Amino acid sequence: MPPTLASLVHHSALKLTVRAGEDRLDTPVRWAHVSELPDPVPYMEGGELLLVTAVKLEAEDPEVMRRYVRRLAGAGVVGLGFAVGVHYDDIPQALVDAAKEEGLPLLEVPRRTPFLAISKAVSAANAADQYRAVTAGFEAQRELTKAALSGDGPGDLLARLASHVKGWAALYDVSGAVVAAAPDWAARRAARLTADVERLRERPAPASSVVGGGGTDGDAEADDRVELQSLGAGRRVRAVLAVGTGAPLGTAERYAVHSAIALLTLTTERSRSLQAAEQRLGAAVLRMLLAGEPDHARAVAGDLYGALLDAPFRLLIAEPAAAESEGTSAGGVSDPLQSLADAMESAALRAGEPVLVVPDGDRLVVLAADGGDAVDACLAHTEAQRGDAARPHEPAGEDELVVGLSAPAGPIAAVGAYKQAEQALSVARRRGRALVEHEELAAGSVMQLLADDAVRSFADGMLRALREHDAKGRGDLIASLRAWLSRHGQWDAAAADLGVHRHTLRYRMRRVEEILGRSLDDADVRMELWLALKATAGPGAG
Repeated sequence: MPPTLASLVHHSALKLTVRAGEDRLDTPVRWAHVSELPDPVPYMEGGELLLVTAVKLEAEDPEVMRRYVRRLAGAGVVGLGFAVGVHYDDIPQALVDAAKEEGLPLLEVPRRTPFLAISKAVSAANAADQYRAVTAGFEAQRELTKAALSGDGPGDLLARLASHVKGWAALYDVSGAVVAAAPDWAARRAARLTADVERLRERPAPASSVVGGGGTDGDAEADDRVELQSLGAGRRVRAVLAVGTGAPLGTAERYAVHSAIALLTLTTERSRSLQAAEQRLGAAVLRMLLAGEPDHARAVAGDLYGALLDAPFRLLIAEPAAAESEGTSAGGVSDPLQSLADAMESAALRAGEPVLVVPDGDRLVVLAADGGDAVDACLAHTEAQRGDAARPHEPAGEDELVVGLSAPAGPIAAVGAYKQAEQALSVARRRGRALVEHEELAAGSVMQLLADDAVRSFADGMLRALREHDAKGRGDLIASLRAWLSRHGQWDAAAADLGVHRHTLRYRMRRVEEILGRSLDDADVRMELWLALKATAGPGAG
């Protein structure tokens, strides 16, 4: 610990006596400084023990002493040492009273104790404290390095770091999820800081911030002081380290934190290099699957991706919603695509499931376990970016994606799954959707497909002549056609629905044929008219 006023008072060689401020002797002393100026404040930095003989002070004037002591306390001076037997045989009562009033510690320095002895004592204590901090820092560095080399993941390293700082530590992955925390109870505290971690991740690395622990009134966490440090050798944040303590970090604790940052950054970058190698292997596996060579793909996949090919998987294709994406990551794909890849890979890592992510030009192709966490992460990511509601008339944002997701498939059906994902992607882009699953296109009804602009335009053109006829008050051909088609051409039932005679309905259907120039006896014509009625919202639509 650094020297305090109490340690100086208890120093047997100094013989100091406390005359005021007895309750503030535990204050650390940064330096001991001599000044006889009436106002030494401009030359103070705070944390000093000021030593005086009062040669230039009106030490017996109460008002002068009150102003003098108040200035010292406001400047952060931690104590005042007054030498007796030089200009005053005793400390003037005006100074004692002013010090007591302000709560500033006042120490009586005997004549036989030179100011230099006090300065040396402070300096020696500070040097010893610094040496202890450096030694403890090196010891922490050795322990943390040993933990990093153990191959057991970041948990052991975080546990040792938490012990050294007498607090807690947590590591967040690139998606902002908590990867590990120590002690175990710290995971709950760390989870409350997700928003702060996300804000830090948006800043170029390296970056840091100090936040509260996320607690509420009456909660011990509210008193936590949490430092967040981004990890990454380049400008892109790869992970975030959180260190929570009850007070600002000391020198030894700071050494430990810096060592942890360096080791975790090294580990993270090494993991990225291994991931790049795995990505190249994954690209080869994908090429073989799409070339119709599942056996070769399985042989190349080995233990890394073999489990993915042994169970149903989903294939998804993602592209930027905007025509061009300005920002790109170090790997060459756009930042939105990289963010999706990070989210899916992080979710798969936490769940212990394989995922195959392959950048393909301006798109991303992913194979993920059906029903797994990686697919869920994709759904959550796309829903978060703009919801999953149709927005066909709104321009896509620069950070938005469109995603097509295949039905569950196996290695033999990989080519078909790729086509399904492309079809779903095309529909998602036309509808202004963030994500479309192939099951939506294959689910028992084609009505969802009729919302596309091209289909609606075709339907409007097909029914335009009938609508113009009805608009002139010449009949109700649209409603009559809908009723007749819905009753599968049954005249009596359709006429009853309309409240007209069946001969009136027959006349109207002949008029429909005359206006359109097409026969209602043709099944294709009836099908097209029915779909056109469903695709439009004209009069009588239901």
